[in-house]
Amino acid sequence: MGTIDRRTLLGGTAGTLAVVGLPLPLHAAPRGAGLRGLPHGLAPRGGVPARLPVVDPSRALLNRGWLFHEGDIVPPAPLTHDATYLNAKAGNARGAAAMDHDDSDWASVTLPHDWASAQPFVESANVSQGHRPRGIGWYRRTLRLDPADRSKRLELHFGAIATASTIWINGSVVARNFSGYNAITIDLTPFARFGDELNVIAVRVDATQMEGWWYEGAGLYRDVWLAKRSAVSIATDGVHCDPRRGDGGWQVPVAVTLESIARGEATASVTAELIDPAGKVIATATGQARVTPLEQASVALTLPVAQPALWSIETPTLYAVRVTSEAAGGRDERRVPVGFRTIRFDADQGFFLNDKPVKLKGVCLHQDHAGVGVAVPDALLEWRLQRMKDTGVNAIRCSHNAQADAFYHLCDRMGFVVMDENRVFNPAPENMAQLEWLVRAHRNHPSIILWSVFNEEPMQGTEAGVEMVRRMAARVHALDGSRPVTAAMNGSFYDPQNVSSVVDVMGFNYYQGDYNKFHALNPAKPSTSSEDTSAYMTRGAYATDKAANVMTSMDTEAAPWGATHRQAWGEIAKRRFVAGGFVWTGFDYHGEPTPFTWPSVASFFGILDLCGFAKTAYDIHRAHWIDDEAVVGIAPHWTWPGREGQPVELLVTSNADRVRVVLNGRKIGEQAVDRIMGNAFTVPYAPGRIEAVALRGGREVARAIHETAGPAVALRLTPARATMLGDGEDVVAVTIDAVDAQGRHVPTENRATRFTVEGATLIGVGNGNPNSHESEKAPARALFNGLAQMLVQAEVGRGPVTIVAQAEGLRAARLTIPRIAAEPRAQVAATPGGAFIAGWRRSPAFAASPDPALAPSADDNNSWAFTRSGTPTPAEPARSFRLYRAAIPVRRRVMAEGGVLAFAAIAGLAKVYADGRLVATKTEAALGPVNATIPAGAKTVAVLVEAAANQPSGITGVVRVLTKG
Repeated sequence: MGTIDRRTLLGGTAGTLAVVGLPLPLHAAPRGAGLRGLPHGLAPRGGVPARLPVVDPSRALLNRGWLFHEGDIVPPAPLTHDATYLNAKAGNARGAAAMDHDDSDWASVTLPHDWASAQPFVESANVSQGHRPRGIGWYRRTLRLDPADRSKRLELHFGAIATASTIWINGSVVARNFSGYNAITIDLTPFARFGDELNVIAVRVDATQMEGWWYEGAGLYRDVWLAKRSAVSIATDGVHCDPRRGDGGWQVPVAVTLESIARGEATASVTAELIDPAGKVIATATGQARVTPLEQASVALTLPVAQPALWSIETPTLYAVRVTSEAAGGRDERRVPVGFRTIRFDADQGFFLNDKPVKLKGVCLHQDHAGVGVAVPDALLEWRLQRMKDTGVNAIRCSHNAQADAFYHLCDRMGFVVMDENRVFNPAPENMAQLEWLVRAHRNHPSIILWSVFNEEPMQGTEAGVEMVRRMAARVHALDGSRPVTAAMNGSFYDPQNVSSVVDVMGFNYYQGDYNKFHALNPAKPSTSSEDTSAYMTRGAYATDKAANVMTSMDTEAAPWGATHRQAWGEIAKRRFVAGGFVWTGFDYHGEPTPFTWPSVASFFGILDLCGFAKTAYDIHRAHWIDDEAVVGIAPHWTWPGREGQPVELLVTSNADRVRVVLNGRKIGEQAVDRIMGNAFTVPYAPGRIEAVALRGGREVARAIHETAGPAVALRLTPARATMLGDGEDVVAVTIDAVDAQGRHVPTENRATRFTVEGATLIGVGNGNPNSHESEKAPARALFNGLAQMLVQAEVGRGPVTIVAQAEGLRAARLTIPRIAAEPRAQVAATPGGAFIAGWRRSPAFAASPDPALAPSADDNNSWAFTRSGTPTPAEPARSFRLYRAAIPVRRRVMAEGGVLAFAAIAGLAKVYADGRLVATKTEAALGPVNATIPAGAKTVAVLVEAAANQPSGITGVVRVLTKG
């Protein structure tokens, strides 16, 4: 099988799923279908992860080659004058931020990385953060830049860092950021070094800082990129091209921001092209701008198009705008996906997409998943969104912060509309900058229909709160005039001063009893439920046991401020003027274990659990929200040994006309469907087969079945997808369950399992139990009410991924997933780290050889020059001598065993001294390398260089500190 580009969609490739002794076919499944007894939506699908657009071809991932240290590293305070003087100078960071810091025993990690997801659960740790300690951590990465990159604009892009962070490049602070959700863009250019003089990136992350009341993770949990652009280039987020419909048809206004690091003024030519879904250029516009050095300039263009195919939830058609800039010294390019659609919120009729009414069937989503915390790979994010699509969701609220860049691209492709939400309610400059970033970064996405400036702020009913929202909303509208602004309010709607007066769309968090009153008092104000429901369910449990922190999944438990899933949607569905709703929440999430505390460590609110396994709410909302196919669900399961003859309350949900319940071939009852509340049946328990049959016009259109399972005899492994890409990034969720002798799912099995993986890396495990304290990284997990999950990430290459699962007393399961060789996304190669001596003190020139022990005094920062490895010393008219002195970087092994100083090049005759002892001699004046063996414990190095008349000299190459051997 040949190599494919990972950005090319493939059809499914058949594989083999086998429980030992119980072979089962692996197949691409339609929505909701499952293997025998396996819950809805867990049967494997064909295909590979969705193609994500390459918006910025100048960028390559910087996810590999990082080192990580858990815990803070506090450098000793500077005490001497010399140390204090240098501490105040650029490039002289101390401690873990120093270029020569000893990171030789740090752990190697690949991003995205959430170190909190590997922490144990601790009762004393913050309950809202899921009882996981977070703390402080450090990251370092060595980066080699090609000399050909000189004169280019170089940028580092951090997708987000949880939480407060400080970033150094080559010992200089380049950024401080105090939010865990916004991207950070750093101009690397003025700090960059090239060739053998390597760059060191150091990041201190303080995750003790909290912005939310949910699990927020810790570390570099999103992608990091390196951008290399021409001297005159398009600014990051410097293209705004959201299509508009006017009286004369459609057009795409394209606003381009250029910037320059060139030495002189330059003229840039800018071209914008509109590319249709077939790849054909259908409109072109050009313009020019004069760009002043170290300044910005803008170009405004328009691309007309008469009758484009529209973007919609059902048919999310995407075009692309390709923008290129050309100037002396190079070319830059962006490729921005766009969609043609109109949006409108009407005070009486709700939300309109392309002038058609659309009820928002939405969920609120946090960004974590079992096993990986907030470091969710793109392929897993796509699977999570597909689980929402399977539920009938058409709208997502980003709760309560910006999501990963891939999230918005996937929503564009998959047909979701999005409420994008700001994290910090504050118009102060730092926070306003975060809001501006949010809008600039996301305003081209057709999926976004609302900007939310806050969630549940105590100041929402005050004059100060109104003034804050006025300023924030005005800034949003200045950056994007096509979408309304909302705020998620939880009260104060009728106060004399309240923010509903200064937002475009009223957002209700709960307060469903106020819909009518508010609408009557504000008949011209559009409204939506921005958050609703807050119902509790423990997946697979069908009786509440509050002493055990368990909530029934029969949709009878809800928070005091909320409602059950059925009640909440019923209030929204019957009011046209309410645009829709956003259920709290689509998935369970770590932290906020309401209504419980310890030992609960995760929420109970989700339609799906932490792993994406369905609760009863899944079938409830499928009945509410799916219109294009017949659905039916039945709860609970039908394995109740010891309850023979006892009544079992059934909840049957469907979108058909009627439902019929059949037990062991005998009709139990039939009712007209209540699509909102579902249908209740009471059935005496008898082992066998319980069926819910959905009928339209008297004809069967859907059927849900539960069978009584016998004792578990074997494990079963079911992948979410039939194939994997061998690109080092693709992730597949694998379901672990137990089956009886007839291959039926056993929903009551809770046995511990363990597993091995070949051809892929196990990156996380879970089972959806909000009370479990098992490791989410270990190759083991107990089943919880019949299910568990492992997340496997394919290694680079092709060949099978093989997984074996075992459990005491059960036959093992073996799963093979074909792994297709695929082109990885562009990655910056990992640069070997190590110790370097970069900074030297250089003496004045002497006519005769000085004492090699000569050194500047502790407070002398003027008579000896500061110089760097790789910098030649200019020629003198006569023969001369100079001393070069530096501290030897501390490396624990070198300190203990001794090592080697490897000088790539010294010009002139030279002698090398370690702590005053001669350790190497260079007897040729010509440029050449020198290796000097240093003893254990050596702290300083001095190099005495003799330069011939009129010849440059000195340490003209990189200097490495190596271990022996």
